[in-house]
Amino acid sequence: MVFFPQAEVLYTPADAGLAYEDVRFDTTDGLTLHGWFVPGPEGRGGDGQTWLWFHGNGGNLAHRVDEIALLHRRIGVNLFIFDYRGFGRSAGTPSERGTYVDARAALQYVRGRPDVDPERLVYFGHSLGASVAVELAVGTSPLGLVLVSPFTSIREMAELTPMFRPFSWLVSGHYDSLTRLPSIYLPVLVLHGDLDMLVPIAQGRKVYDAANEPKRFVTLPGAAHNDTHLVTQNELVEALEQFKAEVS
Repeated sequence: MVFFPQAEVLYTPADAGLAYEDVRFDTTDGLTLHGWFVPGPEGRGGDGQTWLWFHGNGGNLAHRVDEIALLHRRIGVNLFIFDYRGFGRSAGTPSERGTYVDARAALQYVRGRPDVDPERLVYFGHSLGASVAVELAVGTSPLGLVLVSPFTSIREMAELTPMFRPFSWLVSGHYDSLTRLPSIYLPVLVLHGDLDMLVPIAQGRKVYDAANEPKRFVTLPGAAHNDTHLVTQNELVEALEQFKAEVS
């Protein structure tokens, strides 16, 4: 009930007029994953930053093309987005442990690219991807964390869902950002729509409260869970541009 992958990749960055590299890379447990590397716009530079993108629990990387185009055009950094195992063209079956293994494989891949400065990485996670980014940041040193519509843990999310509330006591330790964030000391930006009915904004505030300074919380007015880049485009971009400058 956590993962909702789709196999068919219907769109690519080319559909948004972007140059990109189609990428395959391997995990330590023998799977081949699929991703896209989208270089920043020529002349923008993006302060040499590369943002490693961890998407949510549904669809695949093709469903993020519009958002990729927005960040490419307005933020101007290199972007690397990939599909977890079992999503899109990535082999395997989704699992929590698998997403953590996949995140490490993606990090190793992007660090090894000659056109990427491995000291200038930002982790950009949405929803479940925010939890994956937090877990990866515990043992690594990115410039900072951008968490869009994050939740505290699967257990707390189960407690918020009437049909799962009686069984929430069975769930423990899954995607538990709340207990991991206190051990992370780097800049954190949390963005959350105030009309998010899937992951209420109170979850984002709890994630923010658990993070160490320096940190910033930005409310995206009128935005739900999956439309932040559409409804609050200017507010989102302004916050991301400021964060990019601060971590530089």
